[in-house]
Amino acid sequence: MSLQACPAAQLAQHLGPNASDASAAAALICDQFTAVGNKFNDTAFAVDSTYLLFSAYLVFSMQLGFAMLCAGSVRAKNTMNIMLTNVLDAAAGGIFYYLFGFAFAWGAPSNGFIGKHFFGLKDVPTESIDYSNFLYQWAFAIAAAGITSGSIAERTQFVAYLIYSSFLTGFVYPVVSHWFWSVDGWASAFKTHNLLFSTGVIDFAGSGVVHMVGGVAGLWGALIEGPRIGRFDHAGRAVALRGHSASLVVLGTFMLWFGWYGFNPGSFNKILVTYGDSGSYYGQWSAVGRTAVTTTLAGSTAALTTLFGKRVISGHWNVTDVCNGLLGGFAAITAGCSVVEPWAAIVCGFIASVVLIACNRLAEKVGFDDPLEAAQLHGGCGAWGVIFTALFAKKEYVYEVYGGESGRPHGLFMGGGGKLLGAHVIQILVIVGWVSATMGPLFWALNKMKLLRISAEDELAGMDLTRHGGFAYAYEDDDTHRHGIQLRKVEPNASSTPTTE
Repeated sequence: MSLQACPAAQLAQHLGPNASDASAAAALICDQFTAVGNKFNDTAFAVDSTYLLFSAYLVFSMQLGFAMLCAGSVRAKNTMNIMLTNVLDAAAGGIFYYLFGFAFAWGAPSNGFIGKHFFGLKDVPTESIDYSNFLYQWAFAIAAAGITSGSIAERTQFVAYLIYSSFLTGFVYPVVSHWFWSVDGWASAFKTHNLLFSTGVIDFAGSGVVHMVGGVAGLWGALIEGPRIGRFDHAGRAVALRGHSASLVVLGTFMLWFGWYGFNPGSFNKILVTYGDSGSYYGQWSAVGRTAVTTTLAGSTAALTTLFGKRVISGHWNVTDVCNGLLGGFAAITAGCSVVEPWAAIVCGFIASVVLIACNRLAEKVGFDDPLEAAQLHGGCGAWGVIFTALFAKKEYVYEVYGGESGRPHGLFMGGGGKLLGAHVIQILVIVGWVSATMGPLFWALNKMKLLRISAEDELAGMDLTRHGGFAYAYEDDDTHRHGIQLRKVEPNASSTPTTE
């Protein structure tokens, strides 16, 4: 934020006939004006930096949400394992994003493919990059890694988690974020010239950049290592292996909901920006509020749609399905949250629920096993969110958020033509291609080296016991749980059939 220079010479002409006294008075006034102006300038930087840091804290709190959601969605015998992987996603991601990832994503000036400055945060801060930017973007990177960990839960070796998480946060994800978010990225909407299809890709908070990357990576991991033992019977029919705690699932979902208010509105990076004349009630703070509203409406609509849709299909009111539907709506609205009307967010959430239900049915048909539905939720709903933005992005909001000349393409259904849709189709294709070309071979190599999947004996017993020295919960009958079996307490003359975890 720059201040206009104080015109001391012009001011002196209006302060009296004595040139010497007038010049001294003008200089004094201008010095005071400049000092006050600098204080306002400092305050503006402080306000924007505080806003971004608070948003980073919110996004980081989503790691707790992921951890609780994952823990509740797996069987009790694997609770400690999945919790530990969530902790290590954040820790390993922090180191590798610091060393490499932030530079690959944001190291300007650079080429359109990859950044090449700021390794190990060298030369930070600059006029455009501060430490708060690193913290915020790191929280995004580990969110992508957390998505993948859910897809391969309950049968993956711990060393594989460390390897894929480091590679994803240090290289794969940063390159994608550079393409679409950096001012130098080849498909970025923030470029000032040579925009893809005259528009670039409008993926504001990452339906494609974050959710599709994590979802496609999880897809390859789950495909290569195969389904959990018992997930499908000998005839290929799906068998439910339900998570052990609906309470943890709901707790994790609400934590993620809370964190999404940093994920989406926080992606503005700053809040003290006026739209039009200074002093107006309408500015970027209004856009931040609107983004929070669209996020809320999309998730709420998806939750309700999933509730009734699954009731029709299964005949039950299932809280886990509703939580996944809610998160699917959030994943979908993330791309267009800042550039669509609230009513459009309802459309987004409704179709996101349909996409999630359809993806889950398809997964069962083809024998694909994802304990958290992460590939379907983040990959499928994320892809829908990318398309949705290209259809419903409003002209005025696109100009406010991204700038540019009049006539810039916007949503197809909002009268903006098909150029934005073309750019977004390309985004989906290149993300699927890039993640498949990087993460697919990595999981394949880990599988060939016997570093990906645990043994059948360990899987049946549970990784908490075989890999982590004991169960996450205290049991009265440890011998029973070593074999992955929990006996129900029964009344006399009641059935005493054991149930497996």
